[in-house]
Amino acid sequence: MRPGAAADPGWTGGAWGERAVCVLCPNPSPMTLEGTNTWVLGEPGGGDVVVVDPGPADDETHLRAVLSHVSGQGRRVALTLLTHGHADHAESAPRWAELTGAPVRAVGRGHDDLAPGEHLQVDGLELLVVPTPGHTADSLSFLLPAEQVLLTGDTVLGRGTTVVAYPDGDLASYLDSLERLARLTGSGAATSIAPGHGPVVPDAAGTVEFYLDHRRERLDQVRAAVARLSDGAARSSPSTTPARSSLSTDGRDLADLVVAEVYADVPRAVWPAARLSVLAQLDHLGEL
Repeated sequence: MRPGAAADPGWTGGAWGERAVCVLCPNPSPMTLEGTNTWVLGEPGGGDVVVVDPGPADDETHLRAVLSHVSGQGRRVALTLLTHGHADHAESAPRWAELTGAPVRAVGRGHDDLAPGEHLQVDGLELLVVPTPGHTADSLSFLLPAEQVLLTGDTVLGRGTTVVAYPDGDLASYLDSLERLARLTGSGAATSIAPGHGPVVPDAAGTVEFYLDHRRERLDQVRAAVARLSDGAARSSPSTTPARSSLSTDGRDLADLVVAEVYADVPRAVWPAARLSVLAQLDHLGEL
């Protein structure tokens, strides 16, 4: 998420269209917004459902709530999908598999790998696997064509912008993924976004375009900050060329200095997350 983004107390989960319901995990924080969105997907009249991102493993209260929702509709979990392997989305997957008996599919991490463009069908429900690496190397999105809704995990959030979690995350991959989503949303195949955190986004195309513009703007800000910091260091030590990794005399490295300048308006509590994105941008710029 965008470091420092505030939670919206109005978002509590619920249905989006006829086939998607969010069961909100009670793990709110500056990084998870109101909590992790666990999505339950099922075809109207069908008996089997797909669950996307069962959530963290700190206790089973949330898992039991999801199971109660599914069983209350007289349905069963036939398949579990993970948008990526971060703990707030996927840590409970092994226990969830024990509780449901359903297979867990994702990219890597010992799961049955999903292939880019793979079509999934569960009791009449159709999903398309859309590779969206960048936030993490294993990030995926899922298109629900019947609802024209895209489940994006942490690639696109319901509010603010996401962290490119260096070193697993990669900015070039992330920009490519956003371009892929821009084509998908621009074609009308996806008109809304069901994110991994925060409320549903009704304007998918506009939001993806905002993400692209924001990321380019941030990259320009980081590039300019590096130039200013390097020029300042050169002026203070004109006889030497300072190393990019040691521009400060107080123990801070280049990434710390850029965070302090570019993210000066966000709470320091989330600067460690901002640092991950800055490192990804510095790597992209060849400054690491």
